[in-house]
Amino acid sequence: MDIARRNNITVTGNPRGRTVVLAHGFGCDQNMWRLTVPALARDHRVVLFDYVGSGRSELSAFTEDRYASLDGYARDVVEVCEELDLRDAVLVGHSVSAMVGVLAADAAPERIGALVMVAPSPRYVDDEGYRGGFSAEDIDELLGSLEANYLGWSSTMAPIIMGNPERPELGAELTNSFCATDPDIARVFARTTFLSDSRDDLRTVRVPTLVLECTEDVIAPREVGAFVHQAIPGSRLITLKATGHCPQLSAPEATNEAILDFLASLR
Repeated sequence: MDIARRNNITVTGNPRGRTVVLAHGFGCDQNMWRLTVPALARDHRVVLFDYVGSGRSELSAFTEDRYASLDGYARDVVEVCEELDLRDAVLVGHSVSAMVGVLAADAAPERIGALVMVAPSPRYVDDEGYRGGFSAEDIDELLGSLEANYLGWSSTMAPIIMGNPERPELGAELTNSFCATDPDIARVFARTTFLSDSRDDLRTVRVPTLVLECTEDVIAPREVGAFVHQAIPGSRLITLKATGHCPQLSAPEATNEAILDFLASLR
């Protein structure tokens, strides 16, 4: 199988620099990183890709069996790294991809040498002693609405997820990204994302890790960032001067600065 074509792999930046792999979240594609790539490309080799079922990936390669768990998405990451023969790469994962990155680093430790987790959440549903931000009823309602009318759900939820209502163009961009995703594929990815529980997987992290959270985020409240930070020994937690769930778009300067400072600390 042609992995480069399947996952629409793009490679740019400095070929002599350390490789940084950018992994997008639910309902998105590699275009969500367009304001981050220029900041990284001068000194780093930058790899972008689309998960199977997203963006310009090979939609025919999507199977519900594989992508009904985060392990399927982690396999995408590992296979992209294998295709490019990456060693000691830094994986920057947004939203659910932060946890996908944890799984990929555990599966292929020789390929991934550090993690940047942008607005991560290991579990979205509240549990005893844990606040994920949603009740089980909230998630059932969210998924039911998505499955009943995906385009309507996207138009309603994307601006809420993006935040920054004073900048409606950001919400419109995320809406368009959601709406460009095949509804059947989105249904599987949504269930995989919002019903996942990766809290125990955080214990497997043995690489330098940066956790980036926003001051206000309806998807990943600050209690979640604190939980992830505490669960990964030696991790660094930065609260960005940003609101919403997509700081790489709403506050690219702050996001890029935090990532670059972390990359510099790895040298």
